[in-house]
Amino acid sequence: MRVTISQIKEMKQAGEKIAMLTSYDYSTAKLVDTIDIPLILVGDSLGMVVLGYESTIPVTMEEMLHHTKAVVRGTKHAMIVGDMPFMTYHISIEDALRNAARFIQEGGAQAVKLEGGVTVAEKVRRIVECGIPVMGHIGLTPQSINQLGGYKIQGKSPEAAAGLLKDARALEDAGAFAIVLETVPAPLASLITQKVKIPTIGIGAGAGCDGQVQVINDLLGSFADFVPKHAKRYAKLSDIMSSAIGQYYKEVKEGAFPTAEHSFAMDESVLAQLS
Repeated sequence: MRVTISQIKEMKQAGEKIAMLTSYDYSTAKLVDTIDIPLILVGDSLGMVVLGYESTIPVTMEEMLHHTKAVVRGTKHAMIVGDMPFMTYHISIEDALRNAARFIQEGGAQAVKLEGGVTVAEKVRRIVECGIPVMGHIGLTPQSINQLGGYKIQGKSPEAAAGLLKDARALEDAGAFAIVLETVPAPLASLITQKVKIPTIGIGAGAGCDGQVQVINDLLGSFADFVPKHAKRYAKLSDIMSSAIGQYYKEVKEGAFPTAEHSFAMDESVLAQLS
């Protein structure tokens, strides 16, 4: 059985911290699932760390579904949350419902994530009413990066802080089962966590949230373009991968690979018949 939204909510009530990670492919998701991570986000961050875009904005619905299917195939335990990409839920409630349903029907996800608070609350409500669990996302919302003027801390002024609290409450009232708080001052994130009954999942929002989410490429050090302030590198896979690739290149050039160990034999009499 996969983790359910009821179990996620119960973790907050019990004071149990919630670990969430992104995954974008079968083999990585399978590894994450063996650790019993309860939530896996197929984030539109794949646009940057997998597809090489400059932001998440170019990511399409088809790309998200492609990667979501792979992650679902690699997992049995975690709840898979599909990240709805830019402009797939903004134009109308009908668009939001149709694209959310695609994540569930075609992608095999168990929930979807939307960026925004008050402005998307009614769409969240309608999606939830149709039986699709929704995770909210407020604070720094990467799909609005052009409007926000860059990757900046959100909620520092009294007005902005009040707005984020209002957003969180609107998402809770609309039926969201959890809320991602991104790049929000730690004291504000703690306050929001106390004010809402649903779990908060922080990324660059301090330890006071009910859980944490990280981009797995940042955690593993396989994405070397830059390291966000909120990320902790638990490994440096880019160095290990570079070393291994370099060794392979060297051995091929020198004729040291492949050896008999990596080759297949045959009956010499067959070759004799060909001469």
